Amino acid sequence: MRNAPTILHLDMDAFFASVEQASKPSLRGKAVVVGGLGPRGVVATASYEARVFGVHSAMPTAQARRLAPHAAYLVPRFSVYRSISERVMALLRDLSPLVEPLSLDEAFVDLEAGGAAWDEESARLTGTRLRARIRAATGLTASVGLAASKMLAKIASEQAKPDGLVLIEPGTERALLGPMPVRTLPGVGPATGDHLRRAGITTVEELAEAGEDELVRLLGKAHGHALYAMALAHDERPVVAEREAKSVSVEDTYDVDIHDRLRVGLEVQRLADRCVRRLRGAGHSGRTIVLKVRRYDFSTLTRSETLRGPTDDPAVVREAAARLLDSVDTTGGVRLLGVGVTGLADYTQEDLFAQAAQTAAPVAEAPEGAAAGTEAEVGPGADAAQPEPEQPTERQWRPGQDVRHTEWGHGWVQGSGLGRVTVRFETPSSPPGRVRTFSGDDPSLEPAEPLPLVSSGGQVSSEPASLPKSWSGKAGGGATSRP
Repeated sequence: MRNAPTILHLDMDAFFASVEQASKPSLRGKAVVVGGLGPRGVVATASYEARVFGVHSAMPTAQARRLAPHAAYLVPRFSVYRSISERVMALLRDLSPLVEPLSLDEAFVDLEAGGAAWDEESARLTGTRLRARIRAATGLTASVGLAASKMLAKIASEQAKPDGLVLIEPGTERALLGPMPVRTLPGVGPATGDHLRRAGITTVEELAEAGEDELVRLLGKAHGHALYAMALAHDERPVVAEREAKSVSVEDTYDVDIHDRLRVGLEVQRLADRCVRRLRGAGHSGRTIVLKVRRYDFSTLTRSETLRGPTDDPAVVREAAARLLDSVDTTGGVRLLGVGVTGLADYTQEDLFAQAAQTAAPVAEAPEGAAAGTEAEVGPGADAAQPEPEQPTERQWRPGQDVRHTEWGHGWVQGSGLGRVTVRFETPSSPPGRVRTFSGDDPSLEPAEPLPLVSSGGQVSSEPASLPKSWSGKAGGGATSRP
C-alpha cells in the first residue's frame, strides 16, 4: 500500500435524483424518488430528503410510496444521466490516465499516475478543485474520498456524503476501521454479515482479532484470507483504466405479465433494435446473441446463439433473438425480457446477414394477395404470420418527462391519466413554474429534449440540489474534511 493518499474515489451525490432536482426548480429541497413506477417498480435513487423517510435504492417503489407518499416519483431519464456522467468522467481523465469507472456516478482515480498528487496536501487540493470543476460543469455536487488504497478511498467518500471531502491519513487506517461494522468492508453482504454476527463478530476490529485461521474456517480460504487482509487495512488492488465492455444488453420488466405470443415476439424485436443501437453507440459488434426470459413464476431462462463472426446488423440480431425465442415456452406469461450481445469486437463481418439467413428457417411464402417484391416476400427468414406493425396509440406521458408547449414553453410531466396530462412549466434557470393541465392528445404539447443544467458559458444555472456538508477536525484517528 502506498505512503500517500493519492487514490481518489468520486461519488456523485444521489445522482439521478440530484439531476432531477437541478433540472426542476420546484423539486429542490423536496423528496424525490427516481425509478420504476409500476406495480413491480424498484427505486433507482432517492434524494436525501426522501431518505429521511427510510426510502433507499433497490426498495420496491410500492413500499417507498407508503413511506413517503408525498414525494415526487419520476421515471429515469438515462440519456440525461449518461451525458452528465460523460462530462464528469472527462474531468477525471484530465487528472490521470488511470480512471476506473464503477458506474455512471462513481469512479476511482490514481492521482499519482497522472502527476496530479504526490502527498497529502496536493491530494486534498486536487480533490477540492475537482469538486469545484464538477459543480461548474454540471451544477451538481460530488463527494470525494482520498486514501492510500481503493478500499479506504471508497470508505472515505461514504463518510464525506453529501457534498464533502474526507482524507484518510496513512498510518491511521486501523484506528479508523476498528469500530466500523463488518458490512463496511467490500465483499461483506447481508449473508456474510449474518454469518459473522452469529460467530460473535460485528466490527472490523473483532474481525482482525478473530485471526486469519478462524476467518478461513468460517468463510473459506479465498474469502477468509481477503477479509482478514482488509480488516488490517491491507488493500493492494491497483486502479485499472476503464475495462472493455464484455457485453451489451437491454431488458424490460413489465407491469403486467405478457401472455400474447405475438406481443412477446414484437417486444423481443424492439429490444434487439435497442441493443444494437447501444452496441453501435459503443463502437462494437458482437458474435453471440443472448435472450433472457423471466416467466410468470420468476423462473429465468437464457438462450444464446453464436454466429460465424461479429455483427452490428439489427436484422441479424432480430433474427437470432427470434430463433432463440422459439425454444422458450411462454405459455404462462412473461414478466421480463432481455436481449444482449457478447463476444464483442471492433469490426463486423459483412456477409453475416446472408449467413444468418442461410441458418434460419426457410423463407415463408408471401401472404395471399401480397404483391411480388414486398417486404413480406423478400425479407430473410420472414414470417408470413407476422402481424402488421401496431398503429400509433394514444401518447404516453410519464412523470418527469420533458415536454414543450407552443404557448407555455418548456416543462415536465407531473402526472397523467384519464386522458389528461398535468405539466409544470419551468427550466433549470427559472423560478418554480406554473402548473397546467391539458388533454392527453393536445397537439400543442410535444415531447422535448432535456435542457442543460448549466448555461453554455459554464455558469451554474441553479442552486445546488443538495446542501453542502461541512465536517472539519479529526475523526477515527485521521479522517479530515473540508467543505
